[in-house]
Amino acid sequence: MAAPDEKQLVLGKIVGLYGVEGWVKLESYSEPRIRIFKYSPWFVGMADAAVEYANVKGRAQGKGIVARLPGVDSRDAAAALIGAEIRVLRSALPKPKHGEYYWVDLEGLDVFNLEGVAFGKVSHLFSTGANDVLVAKDGDRERLVPFVTGEFVKQVDIEGGKIVVDWDADF
Repeated sequence: MAAPDEKQLVLGKIVGLYGVEGWVKLESYSEPRIRIFKYSPWFVGMADAAVEYANVKGRAQGKGIVARLPGVDSRDAAAALIGAEIRVLRSALPKPKHGEYYWVDLEGLDVFNLEGVAFGKVSHLFSTGANDVLVAKDGDRERLVPFVTGEFVKQVDIEGGKIVVDWDADF
């Protein structure tokens, strides 16, 4: 069992049923999608009420992926899990390569531009296909900055808790 304060991150979601023996369809946020099965244990549910599952079996099925959670042996039991998040311990993921970051490690960092203007904290990131976008929130104001290292993102200091960007404060 994980320590209550150990950081977890969402790697997917249960989105449907597959068959009558308790299999579920997944939406995986990992790349490639099937990589979600490399991580164990899974914590399924919401952050405050999740059930731990070790050694989850799964496979690609058509254009999606399906999983069989230990102890979930009927369609009715599986149906109760639809909409549940799949979380894993941050410590279960490999250390990112130099210059690469897990989004969860960037969330909450302070964002400043080159002139020292505070943009707020990273609330979340999202992908546009062309590149990722960092969302810095300061009160009601949100700034969207392309997360392109070298061009717009000049420094990421996770230990220091800040990101420096080359971005106009008025944009």
